Amino acid sequence: MVETSTNLIGDITVVAMSGRLHLGNSLTYVENAINRLIDGGTRKLVLDLVRLDYIDSSGLGMLIGCNGRMDQHGGKMRVAGAQGAVSKVFAVVHAERILNVDADVETACRQLSAGSAAGTAATTPY
Repeated sequence: MVETSTNLIGDITVVAMSGRLHLGNSLTYVENAINRLIDGGTRKLVLDLVRLDYIDSSGLGMLIGCNGRMDQHGGKMRVAGAQGAVSKVFAVVHAERILNVDADVETACRQLSAGSAAGTAATTPY
């Protein structure tokens, strides 16, 4: 089960996640909550994963989907603080090619404030 908390740092919304982000009701709840933020006007979003212990392919897919939704709404999303097993999953799937990944929330917020979130993740041609 995953738990979330939301804070504002200036004009940046930070959603901190803890626990396990995997297929199930809690994943759906988190995805819906993030989508409500985006639909409600959030255009700078940081997902803080420093306390996230586990992520499966469904959780990763949710992050990618939310990133795409944010792009469609003209905003920027960054993922920060992945550690341990979560960091390993990100490395195996080369998440940095799709998501804007930062070491910590402070770096992610700096990147969003500087307006340099665009273009950090590589776009793979298909």
